[in-house]
Amino acid sequence: MRPRTILPRAAVVAALLAAGLAWARSEEASDAGADIKSSRETLAKWVETQQIIAREKKDWQQGKEILGSRIALVKDEIAAIEKKLVELRTAGSESVTKKSAIVAEESALKEAGSAVAARAAGLERDLRALEPGLPEPIRDKLRPLFGRMPADPDQTRVSLAERLQNVVGILNEVNKFNGEITMVTEVRTLSDGKPSEVRTIYVGLAQAYYVSPRGEAGVGRPSAGGWHWEPSRDLGPAVTQAVEILQAKAKPAFVPLPVKVE
Repeated sequence: MRPRTILPRAAVVAALLAAGLAWARSEEASDAGADIKSSRETLAKWVETQQIIAREKKDWQQGKEILGSRIALVKDEIAAIEKKLVELRTAGSESVTKKSAIVAEESALKEAGSAVAARAAGLERDLRALEPGLPEPIRDKLRPLFGRMPADPDQTRVSLAERLQNVVGILNEVNKFNGEITMVTEVRTLSDGKPSEVRTIYVGLAQAYYVSPRGEAGVGRPSAGGWHWEPSRDLGPAVTQAVEILQAKAKPAFVPLPVKVE
């Protein structure tokens, strides 16, 4: 048997204190390392947070600028739309005014057209009544225009413009004939009962004289049923002289011819 070694109490206590101190230092070192690691992690998170904040701030600033541009654009569009609305309202008001003026003008034109149509109908009736009393030469010339006139002026599909054109054409030709001395060649039945070619001088629409190659003469005047012709033995030389003057076969001279005014 080995003999047991007995340590003094003071040595034991010293050993225990040394062990405790070493353990405390180990714990402190361990705690310090943990704190440094935690601090590093915290610092890394703080840096990351600052970076996120900076990025978010930058994105917000850019978004703010874009939003501001869009707001300005929308304001411009609103202003343009409001201006257009004002223009449309103004144009609408002008259109209403113009429409009212057009409606009034159309109404006035319709009234004027009705008045002109009524006047044209009256002229057409008067011309129809005048036609039989026109000299044969002018009546032959105006036959196409009379043919285009409506039989019933109140019930016709002929345009008002065409009707007025016919009326004006007839009146112009009648007025022209009435202001001239016209000489034509016609065929008339003479005293022997046979038709013969004669020279007829129309003095407007009021009077006419004819003479045959044999010197037989007569006078014509308008009537309700057409022209009425009367033979006149005494007028032969005078009418023959007038015919020769009109044909430039004789010098101009005063030729007395009877005129009957009714």
